[in-house]
Amino acid sequence: MTGNKKPVRAGLPCFSRLLVCCILGAFGASPAFAAQNIELSVRFFDRRVYYLTEAPILVQVTVANNGPESYSFRLAEDRAFSVDFDVRTVSNRPLEAAPPLVRKRSSYRQVFFREVAVESGESFSFVEDVRDYVDFRNSGAYVLRARLFPGLYRGPLAAQEAADSGGALESNRLSLSLRPPSVPGPDGIPLEMDVETNAVLVREKLSPDEVVDYTLKARQKSQWEKFFLYLDLESLLSRDSVRSRQWRAESEEGRRRMVARYRDELRNAVTDGDISTIPTEYTIERTSYDAEESAVIVLEKFKVPSGDYTERKRYTYTLRRRDNIWIITDYVVLNLGTE
Repeated sequence: MTGNKKPVRAGLPCFSRLLVCCILGAFGASPAFAAQNIELSVRFFDRRVYYLTEAPILVQVTVANNGPESYSFRLAEDRAFSVDFDVRTVSNRPLEAAPPLVRKRSSYRQVFFREVAVESGESFSFVEDVRDYVDFRNSGAYVLRARLFPGLYRGPLAAQEAADSGGALESNRLSLSLRPPSVPGPDGIPLEMDVETNAVLVREKLSPDEVVDYTLKARQKSQWEKFFLYLDLESLLSRDSVRSRQWRAESEEGRRRMVARYRDELRNAVTDGDISTIPTEYTIERTSYDAEESAVIVLEKFKVPSGDYTERKRYTYTLRRRDNIWIITDYVVLNLGTE
């Protein structure tokens, strides 16, 4: 993933193998760099309400070159040997590293890496799950920051020496609040919280076009908890014949796992991209409905990142009324070309 500045120009992959033993300490020296011109920053990739035992805590790590010269560093394929996260309580007590991370860094292994060159005025970004690095055992308020080791992570003693001597980049601090495990809703899926108000989201008696408008606005703002509120995920995942057969064969618990997995796939754009892609603008053209079913036709436009043009698509959303609440159960897409 690249940052939101100029495209990154990375060096050719380096297929040299670096044998790392985190117990024995450092091998070699880290590449020099002008720390005052290089900025390491972190932000939440998908800002939401975080719970103690649920969902990844995705953080986007960005290396920005504000100096006049090119800056190079080694980026391991396994990012645990390039980056680390320091998470502390409000009383400044550090949290322990996640056990899988400790085992990984304490074993002999071949670490593959590549040299990344970030030119002047450019940036390079990647996303990591903080849960892969930190052992969260209690809910509460925390402060986190990242460290990047330009010459790779070479053991705890070397890492601390690098941090003390300025041989590692340190990021800004982020405030993280972890809530206790959420209460499951009637369908077994945890109730979602509104990030802005910290209140439990509740479906309201909106008209079909208002439901579609609410859903599309939530997607434009990357408010996933609101985006999922009026989606019938069971009906949507059953649009695929393979998943539909699997759904019918699953137990009740298996179906809950399928719904949870489908939510994650939509969030990560792994499946059904037509409904999870962000429209730059949209117009509700027509709404028709009877007592139980409705169809909302929407013209949506999508900016193509790799080209200077916009795709136009016409969506027909099908909604059904359940307990006086309109829910999106299906959709059809018609491609209208570009402009």
